[in-house]
Amino acid sequence: MADSATTPAAPAEQLANLHLDEVTGERVSKSELKKRQKQRQKEAEKAAKAAAAPPKAASSKPKNAAGGEEDLNPNQYYEIRTRQVNELLKNPETNPYPHKFQVNYDDSNFVEEFGSLKTGETLPEKELRIAGRIYNIRTAGAKLIFYDIRTSADTKSIGTRMQVVCQAQLAKEGGVPFEKQHAHLRRGDIIGIVGFPGRTNPKNLKEGELGELSVFATEVQLLSPCLHMLPSVRYPFADAEQRARMRYLDMLWNDRSRETLWQRSRMVRYIRDFFHERRFIEVETPMMHAIAGGATALPFITHHNDLDMDMFMRVAPELFLKKMIVGQFGKVFEMGKNFRNEGIDLTHNPEFTSIEFYWAYADVYDLMSITEELVSSLVKELTGSYKTKFTNQHGETYEVNWEAPWRRVEMIPALEEATGEKFPPYDQLHTDETNAFLQRICKKMNVECPPPLTNARMIDKLTGEFIEETCINPTFILEHPQMMSPLAKYHRSKNGLCERFEAFVCKKEIANAYTELNNPFDQRLRFEEQARQKDQGDDEAQLVDESFLNALEYGLPPTGGWGLGIDRLAMFLTDNYSIREVLAFPFLREEKTAHKDKHPGELVGVEPMPEEGIPHK
Repeated sequence: MADSATTPAAPAEQLANLHLDEVTGERVSKSELKKRQKQRQKEAEKAAKAAAAPPKAASSKPKNAAGGEEDLNPNQYYEIRTRQVNELLKNPETNPYPHKFQVNYDDSNFVEEFGSLKTGETLPEKELRIAGRIYNIRTAGAKLIFYDIRTSADTKSIGTRMQVVCQAQLAKEGGVPFEKQHAHLRRGDIIGIVGFPGRTNPKNLKEGELGELSVFATEVQLLSPCLHMLPSVRYPFADAEQRARMRYLDMLWNDRSRETLWQRSRMVRYIRDFFHERRFIEVETPMMHAIAGGATALPFITHHNDLDMDMFMRVAPELFLKKMIVGQFGKVFEMGKNFRNEGIDLTHNPEFTSIEFYWAYADVYDLMSITEELVSSLVKELTGSYKTKFTNQHGETYEVNWEAPWRRVEMIPALEEATGEKFPPYDQLHTDETNAFLQRICKKMNVECPPPLTNARMIDKLTGEFIEETCINPTFILEHPQMMSPLAKYHRSKNGLCERFEAFVCKKEIANAYTELNNPFDQRLRFEEQARQKDQGDDEAQLVDESFLNALEYGLPPTGGWGLGIDRLAMFLTDNYSIREVLAFPFLREEKTAHKDKHPGELVGVEPMPEEGIPHK
């Protein structure tokens, strides 16, 4: 099911003027660069003042594992760390990239299973083997080290924060000496831990407080070193452009980013289960089409070399799914990628995920009911309530009530009320006279519609200005003019309109559905009208699809078709106003930067392994 004909705003310059941070080698926004320079100037002044002060007496406190490294900049740290790791690689016994570490414990159960332990109580007989990434290191002498680690996300959680206590007297006898186990561990490293659960017993514990639930390590193994310095107060990682380009570091460092993608995964799983439980069959249809159909949108063009023909990346799977209904599948759905060669903004990405379903013997009114049921129950499952909050890019916070029933708004009567003008009869909305009327209304209401000024585009623009802006709680906008919906069935009692709705939340569309047009004679006329609009300059209009028309001639039963944007819904349910935040790897402009500094192999002089040559003919 196609999204509405709304075209996203033309791409704005997104942080176009990025500046080089000569210390880190990164490109960041101007404000971020100024903040960093100011911080470094303060630190330089502090260092100069300290240098001028009389020397202090030597401290007996031992250095931590990374002593002195906090004074390095990221480039210096990277070079030193790379050389350290290369030295470890030279000895098979200290290989920092082992093939396997056996994990035997579900860390998500740690607090529930051992939270009842008392301060100072341990369970040495309960061996735990866990793995995680080091986020912080603290030392209390040469024989006591604390690691704050986080485990990896899975379907149960976004990962568990745990403290690992390493004491020399607990180290496994006959194994790697305690000092060697910890000498090369740094923030960001991935480690494997063998140990047992317990609670610490600090000296300064206040009455009523408990020691921290921890894993007391008997053995720690480096599984994969981090060559780069993790973000810190001195070198933060908050710039939006930098976070998008280094998404792996964003997920690693920011719990909120990881939780957003985790919630998206839960949402997708719930939607799939919802349709499976109602006996819908999940199917897969082609990604490359000979004709760009199924939605009013501008396609991407690719080329098939063997067939020497241009093809279109799909803008919607609709026509193939309806062919399956013709082929005696009564309930089908597909969740997958679509591609539209349109503008990029806060709510549009050229590559996006949607779900579409087609349901034989259902109509638009059945689709409204199942939409309310699906989305309301989904929100309840993910958040524990029907009410959520969403904050837009302007800082405006909306309180959204997703509980059914949803508000319903008829399009043309609502426009008449907003403009104070009586629109032409529904069956005349496609005429040249109506075109002149709509141009006058747009001028009167100060609404700018980019060319071509077709009736469909002007009505869509007016709807965006005066109806969509009122849709904070979920709202169905109903009964579009026929010329706006070339694949929808005509209204059974209102000539000139069709049986269609679009669902909006927080002023943005999330779903689109209609009673499907199954009359091959009418469908051909609709396609031909779309082709005429394309000739008039509307690049998003559809072409005549003879294959689909031929399928309709075999008989498409009365059918309801529906589509929902996964990315858009995820934005609202995770309170993110930018679509970038709900995509694992959003589309970005090409980064035009100078050649990167030497890679690790070049820094330490690693010779490449010999490769098999390809003989020349």
